[in-house]
Amino acid sequence: MKLYTRIQARINSLQNEEGATAVEYGLIVSLIAIFIIGALTFLGGALDGLFRDIGGRL
Repeated sequence: MKLYTRIQARINSLQNEEGATAVEYGLIVSLIAIFIIGALTFLGGALDGLFRDIGGRL
């Protein structure tokens, strides 16, 4: 019975670690997405002006 309890505890700990890892990856991906959206929003006006200037010169 002790062996079964130890094996079951180990399986549960592995499952909990996998769930935590998935949450961590989700947080990292969301932070990267927020950073990219912020950078594009911030630089969008400058890039628009640059491309309009290049288009006007062509």
